[in-house]
Amino acid sequence: MRINAFSDVSLRALMFLATLPDGELQTSRVIAEAVATPYSHVSKAVMRLRELGLVESLRGRTGGVRISPVGRTATVGWLLRQLDTRDDVADCETPHGDCPLSGGCGLRGGLRRAREAFYAELDDLVIAALPHIGFPAPVVLALAPPPPRRADRG
Repeated sequence: MRINAFSDVSLRALMFLATLPDGELQTSRVIAEAVATPYSHVSKAVMRLRELGLVESLRGRTGGVRISPVGRTATVGWLLRQLDTRDDVADCETPHGDCPLSGGCGLRGGLRRAREAFYAELDDLVIAALPHIGFPAPVVLALAPPPPRRADRG
């Protein structure tokens, strides 16, 4: 199973917000930069996360977005179910209409059960607990070699 790009951006934005101290606000532009995603995608994701009650937003010059108490307890499985807009995992349609086998096909039901099993496996993962210490430090800095040591001159 794969998650779509919108779900990926939404998860990353929420994980970033979870790394901030309680109550700290960030703009969508800062979030976009932190998760390396275009601003337009992040702003749409933030709007949906707000609709779901996972983030709170304040308008104005000193406004921004912060994770809500509900957002701190939301699980990956729950969020992916909310963001999944497709009825079927497979596209059972052709340019000429529905697949002629769709009435007696067992694939659709099996794929629905597989998708639910995928989400159920993620129901124990609390999104706010996923970021590790140091997130969102750039990967390049985390992988950089240590600076050379200076020889003691005594």
